[in-house]
Order: sequence, then structure tokens, then C-alpha cells
Amino acid sequence: MTTFASGTDTLTRDALTVLQPGFTGTTAPDWLLRRLGEGLASVGLFGRNIATPEQVAALTAQLRAERDDVLVAIDEEGGDVTRLEVRTGSSFPGNHALGAVDDVELTRDVAAELGRRLAACGVNLNWAPSADVNSNPANPVIGVRSFGADTALVARHTAAYVTGLQSAGVAACTKHFPGHGDTAVDSHHAMPRIDADASVLAERELAPFRAAIAAGSRAVMSAHILVPALDPDHPATLSRTVLTDLLRGELGYTGLIVTDGMEMQAIAATYGIERGSVLAIAAGADAICVGGGLSDDETVRRLRDALVAAVRSGELPEARLAEAAERVRELARWTATVAPAADGAGREDIGLVAARRALRLTAPSPFAPLTEAPFVAAFTPVANIAVGDETPWGVAAELARLLPGTETGGYTGEDAARAALEAAGDRRVVAVVRDEHRHPWMAAALDALLASRPDTVVVEMGVPQAPSRGALHIATYGAARVCGRAAAEVIAGE
Repeated sequence: MTTFASGTDTLTRDALTVLQPGFTGTTAPDWLLRRLGEGLASVGLFGRNIATPEQVAALTAQLRAERDDVLVAIDEEGGDVTRLEVRTGSSFPGNHALGAVDDVELTRDVAAELGRRLAACGVNLNWAPSADVNSNPANPVIGVRSFGADTALVARHTAAYVTGLQSAGVAACTKHFPGHGDTAVDSHHAMPRIDADASVLAERELAPFRAAIAAGSRAVMSAHILVPALDPDHPATLSRTVLTDLLRGELGYTGLIVTDGMEMQAIAATYGIERGSVLAIAAGADAICVGGGLSDDETVRRLRDALVAAVRSGELPEARLAEAAERVRELARWTATVAPAADGAGREDIGLVAARRALRLTAPSPFAPLTEAPFVAAFTPVANIAVGDETPWGVAAELARLLPGTETGGYTGEDAARAALEAAGDRRVVAVVRDEHRHPWMAAALDALLASRPDTVVVEMGVPQAPSRGALHIATYGAARVCGRAAAEVIAGE
């Protein structure tokens, strides 16, 4: 049975209930367990908290020994953004690959298997899927996290993903409302702005969220973006017009509204996390996500006290905070009572099946698979914060398994091609790129490499916008481990 520490008043409990903090380490620290006893109702897991599935299961059991209805959340999109497999790369290809296949049953099956694995670890809330329409190819933070640039495609796959994930008993948190696709700025670093008019937003950005709501998405995550057509003064996370009038009123959404990470610079550098959290709850958010960067008891205390002080000063209505806390508890009740689908035995290989189906191959003439170990030149962009730089990507590891002796090097900048050619020697070159169209230095490196070695195989593991070239061009639509394996199989003729 859930118990609260004696002496914790209702207001303080409600302020703790709406927080979704993170922590460091692979076991729960004492301060976190104490806060669960005082009313904290959610905990977020990140890559730093994860070693093995067995360890995660032990960790979530430790949390539930303190509070049996705790929401354990994770940012597990599959594909490029993985936490469960942060050190190996994901067993699932990610949204852009699923959109490229465009088989909603496959998307539902992939999400169901991902949900099954999360549930087996004791995770019951997933900050996924991304319902953003990737309408701006220069977008630095969405890219392959989106199902695609076509609104109808994104909508049907978002709905399928929500259905599949929740069939495993894991609540979906569809993001980033009202749509982060048409941005050229990463909200981890600054405040993005979308200048589309209201009619475009309604037809393009909002359609996937309507589909998610119709599919029963239990949570929706707000975006730290300024959309002047909706609210010229406040980013969506802090906008009553966006969260209450639009999401709740116009779209009829009744589930949990979660903020994106409040320590992201779009909010933290402009409002500060305490002020931002108060404004978010006042605007209609129900849960404050924090912990990707700030992950200590002091952060929890600061946000709790800021919410309590705002209620006591009259800035934040106590009824609004109580309503938000009750929505958190309502989601916790759902996760405790929902039963996974009866046919939930799982398909361990479904991610690889999807990755293979997503491949798009272009060759100017019949391609003869490689029979000798190549040199893999990875032209490596700076990873965005959502993806992180700790997750391996590429094809080298999988090619080394199929063609022993394969070697690799990572290159960036103006000297990339020369350095790669020097390292390759007389070996066949496999060039691996990620979003070539967004990185002029990468395109120049490929030009120089192909001028010298036209038999180079090119593997694009980002959004395939640049023209295909090379003796064989493989678009994987993502950089997950299974995407690399699928590409390596083609290169080696497996």
C-alpha cells in the first residue's frame, strides 16, 4: 500500500507529485526514496541509470518497495534515441525507418515489442513517440526521430505506435506538442520559433496529435517552442492558450500533460527552472520533467518550494496544482490496472525485420558484395543532446563480424577525406554519413573521396536528402544498431 511520510501536508505532497525528476547511479539514492515517501510520484530514467535489463528491473523494484504506484518514465524512442541500449545501440530502427516502410502493422508490432521490454524492466511510462512532422529538412534535433515529412503518414504511424506501446501496459507520451518539426533551432540550446500560420499548423503539425489522442495516448509532452500564430508571448510549455485552450479545449485531450525537460536552455536560460515550472503548471501542464541534466535532491526541493510558494502567494491557484497532481495519480492507477494484450509473447527479431525492410538501395550498375575486409570511414557530425554521444552507431562493428579484419576511423571537418584515404590505403572504402545535406563539410568530404575512389560504398544513416552516389548507396533511415546490421548484410552479401 502507498504510504506518505507523516507531517507532509497536502500542498507539499501535490507539489512533489507533479515532478518527474532524474537521479544519478544505477540504484536509487536515499534522497529519492525519501521523497517518494513524502509524495513524489514519478521518476525518470536516463542512460546513466542503466546497465542491464536485470539491473533496471531491480532498480524499479527498489522504487516500488517505497511507493507501489510510482510512475517510472524513460526516454526510449528506439532508433537513435535509446536509453535501454544506450551503450550498444538500439534493437529497433526508429521512427523514420518505420515511416519509410509505411506498414502500420509493423509499427504497431515494433512499439508493442519495445513496450514489452520496458514493462519487463518495470518501466510504465515512455516519453515517446515523436509525432513531429519533419517538414524542415534542416531541423537539427528531430530528423530521423520523425516518421517523415508527410502529415498523413506521421499521423497514422503515431496512432499505431501509441496503440502498440500501450498494448504492453506502458503509457505513451506523444511529443512534442504542438509540433517541433518545422524548426531550425534545437530547444536544448535556445528557443525555436515556428512562424507558420494557424491554418498550416492545424493541417500539418496538429494532425498527428489528433491521431494520438484518438488512439488513446495517455500522456502528451509539450515543446519549448514559440509559435506566434498560437501565442506570440509564451513558448508552448508555458502557454495557457496552447495547453489549455488548444490541447484540452479544441482537441478534447483529457490525459496527462508533461513538459519537456525544464533544464533545457529554451526555458532555463529565459525563465529559470523554478519560474518556468510555476508558469507551466499554471498554463495547464500536469507534470514537470526535469532530470536529464539536473539530477539531485536540491533540484527537487527548489521546484517543490517554488510551487508551494506560488500557491501561497496566490500566483498559482491551489486547485490547478491539485488537478495536476490528480492527473498524475490517475495515470498511475491506469498503469497499475491495465493488462498487457493477450498475444503479447513478443517478437525478439521484429526490430531487425523492420530495419531490413527500411533499406533503400541505389547502384549505378549491379553491385558485387564485398568479400574482403574494407575500411569504414565514418564522417561524424556532432550528436544532438537528445541522441547523445555515448551510443555507438555506424556499420563498422557489424561489417567486422561479417568480414573479419574490417577497420574503421572517425573523421570530421575540412581534412576528413584526405585523412580517410590515407588511413584506408588500398582497401575498399565504405563511407558512413549522417544527414549529409545538413553538413557542407561532409558533402565536400564525400566529393573528394568519390573523386579518388569511385568504388566507395556510401551509407546514409540520417535523413536521406542528398543525392545518392557511390558504387552502392544505402539509405538506412536511422543509425540504430539494427540499421547498421541491415546495411552490413547488404554490403557483405549476407
